[in-house]
Amino acid sequence: MTNVDSLAGLIILALQIIAIAGAGFALFHVVRQPAEAFPAVDKLTKPVWLGILVAALLVLVVFGAVGLLGIIAVVAVCVYLVDVRPRVEDVQRPRW
Repeated sequence: MTNVDSLAGLIILALQIIAIAGAGFALFHVVRQPAEAFPAVDKLTKPVWLGILVAALLVLVVFGAVGLLGIIAVVAVCVYLVDVRPRVEDVQRPRW
């Protein structure tokens, strides 16, 4: 657990909360998407992303966002949110 008595402790706590919220949002998003959308945009399959994001969320909850495992988990969540999520949504939008 972090020490919230100092400013650095509060910043670390805020980063952990943001990282966990981002991982939760990404996991919620991947669950709602159809499995066919992922191969359509040349990305990993839905079950693989589910596994990655569940593992990332567990790492963030257990170990926090600060540390080697936490940073790897944050990077995985960011890759999904910045790269995979927009492409999966684009392929589902109707084109006129």
